Amino acid sequence: MTKTIQRKPLWLLACISLLTAAGVGTFGSQLITGDPGRAWQAYLINFLLFSAIAHGAVLFSTLMRAVKARWSGPLADLAEAFTAFFPVSFFLFLGLFWSKDHLFVWLTHNLHGKEVWLNLQFLFFRDIAGLFILYGTGFAYLYHALWFKIKKRGGTGSIAQSLTKKWKKQPPDDEKYNKRMTVFAYLYMLSFALVLSLLGYDLVMSMDPNWHSTLFGPYCFVKAIYIGFGALIILAAVLHLSHRTPFRLKSSQFHDIGKLFFAFCLVWADFFYVQFVVIWYGNISEETAYIIKRTMTPPWNGLAWVVFFACFIGPFLILLNKKIKMVPVAMIFICSAVIAGMWLEHFLLLGPVYHPDVIAVPVGWLEILIAMGFFGLLAGSLMLYLDQFPEVLIISEEKETA
Repeated sequence: MTKTIQRKPLWLLACISLLTAAGVGTFGSQLITGDPGRAWQAYLINFLLFSAIAHGAVLFSTLMRAVKARWSGPLADLAEAFTAFFPVSFFLFLGLFWSKDHLFVWLTHNLHGKEVWLNLQFLFFRDIAGLFILYGTGFAYLYHALWFKIKKRGGTGSIAQSLTKKWKKQPPDDEKYNKRMTVFAYLYMLSFALVLSLLGYDLVMSMDPNWHSTLFGPYCFVKAIYIGFGALIILAAVLHLSHRTPFRLKSSQFHDIGKLFFAFCLVWADFFYVQFVVIWYGNISEETAYIIKRTMTPPWNGLAWVVFFACFIGPFLILLNKKIKMVPVAMIFICSAVIAGMWLEHFLLLGPVYHPDVIAVPVGWLEILIAMGFFGLLAGSLMLYLDQFPEVLIISEEKETA
């Protein structure tokens, strides 16, 4: 290979470190001297958002593997980089256990028979088990995928070299690894749907214990696919535009993933709307309070319109244009707007529970700085993965073996 990859610039590493430090510092200072409840609420919202981004981005690779899509090779390789955030996400979830006095409002409510399910120890046990399965299948899929990448392109990172030594001692069977990779792809997708539904029920819907929706779980994992694909597009576009890496995509590849992103824009909007339809045609009057509070009562009604415009109306109207999907800079802005909209959507879902009597949406510098800290952790994880496996950025003209 004649193409080379330059080392990451120091300014980029400094920016990521600064963002992470700012987020950690803000969160820590609020716990000690500020408003710990508000800090933990921002922590929960950002955990849900950034974990969903990683889950959804990795799903792209497993999905492309399952349908045997040939056009997606470079993007699937890049999607697997988001597995680097899985360990971070797991430890961030464990941190939520110390937030029980500030987040789990149902601990002081009459649960009317839901005590068995809404039990804090049981909740953390099942969610930890679910995340362990999801991340385990994700890493198993990645392990088998790396064999084909390292075999074909080599590996210069320390982890790649360790894997190479291991595989030299006992060379894997290509056919067996191919089959296993496909099996783990399906297992990841199944785990993805089940675990993200569980997290949605336990960490979002349960915060208002008097409301329930069987559609809320699917809504959560569809949302994760939407923003995960958006984050993958942003990463691919940034690398494509950078002169420091050889990563380049064809216009047709940007167009194809742009169409997928557009499709899930419609699917997300459908699940957003279906919540209303089921309550209406079922005449379930006891479930209307949750919807009315978030769509018709100030200040949440204004936020609901912002979310709907940022995540559906704007992307829908813009992405109707075929050419815009092939413009990397434009797609960076569109996908970023959608992810920012979904960040606000979490405040829309959880805000009325924690701030029932506010006259303005409680989103300020505190929430933004903590979000920047989580962004720094995700960006740092991606940088670490690409430092360990820089060969994934070298686009081979030959067809992949796997």
